[in-house]
Amino acid sequence: MSPYTKALTSTSLILGTIITTTSNHWIMAWIGLETNTLAIIPLISKTHHPRAIEAAIKCFLVQATASTLLLFSSTINAWSSGQWDITLTTHPTPCLLMTTAMAMKLGLAPFHFWYPEVLQGTSITTALLLSTLMKLPPLTLLIMTSHSLNPTMLTLLAISSAALGGWMGLNQTQTRKILAFSSISHLGWMIIIILYQPKLTTLTFYLYVMMTAAVFLTLNTTKALNLPTLMTSWTKTPILNTTFTLTLLSLAGLPPLTGFFPKWLIIQELTKQELTPTAVLITMLSLLSLFFYLRLMYHSAITIPPNTSTHMKHWHTHNSANTLTAALTSSSIMLLPLSPMIMALV
Repeated sequence: MSPYTKALTSTSLILGTIITTTSNHWIMAWIGLETNTLAIIPLISKTHHPRAIEAAIKCFLVQATASTLLLFSSTINAWSSGQWDITLTTHPTPCLLMTTAMAMKLGLAPFHFWYPEVLQGTSITTALLLSTLMKLPPLTLLIMTSHSLNPTMLTLLAISSAALGGWMGLNQTQTRKILAFSSISHLGWMIIIILYQPKLTTLTFYLYVMMTAAVFLTLNTTKALNLPTLMTSWTKTPILNTTFTLTLLSLAGLPPLTGFFPKWLIIQELTKQELTPTAVLITMLSLLSLFFYLRLMYHSAITIPPNTSTHMKHWHTHNSANTLTAALTSSSIMLLPLSPMIMALV
């Protein structure tokens, strides 16, 4: 991909995100989502590999279907209420269709079928964009319309996403697919609280982006695309590999790491709303995700090659991790003591 094409697609991706997150009109939000979709497709297919082309086609078809459904729901809302304002979407049918469209764009269960395959077919950098930046516009639309969404549908989407994200990640050996199911599980936690505390959903998303970016950038540095390759990563960058294991535990939500902070607040808020059974259920389902995070940690830190690996070992490479990786990894591990200040800012 030429530098001009890469600059154009990157600018369009950022522009589409800004248009959607700052718009009050459904048509402008739809234009921003379409700009996002058209910008990410060349980045997915830039390797010209058959798997990358297949991933680009899957992503385009699902995103186009979701955008069409969103346009249809906004048209029905304008027909029934005479308003194109996003915050004035109150009719049950448009809200239901819009929630379905956003669930498809986010990759929530049961509309998750495209997401792991697309991440597996693209590079780690593009997979990072799909897992972070591409999720901001649809999540913003859900937050803006959270006052009129169907609580039963949101709860079902959240519980099924947490269950399926943990269950399907158990038998995966590709790191990108594991992180895809990790993303689905985390989205379940964000959606479960969006009706009662939208600011908490925003905070959870920001912390998820930080931790996921740290994991993706670490995998990009060590070039670990699957578990057998991950078993030799400790010989390349021992210090980075050590912090990588702590980042995985933080992503799992174990105290006293950063990832425990949003889950703690979500469980507390659900209990305040007298939804204790829901809080207990989604907490128990997070144990499934914890299992495959521990599996990643085991392969990256405890297993000593070449006992179960045929890959060549690489000793202490000269390509050290960049400053961004170090900053994100440190923040993903040590932000919990700053939780009172973060809550005051939110």
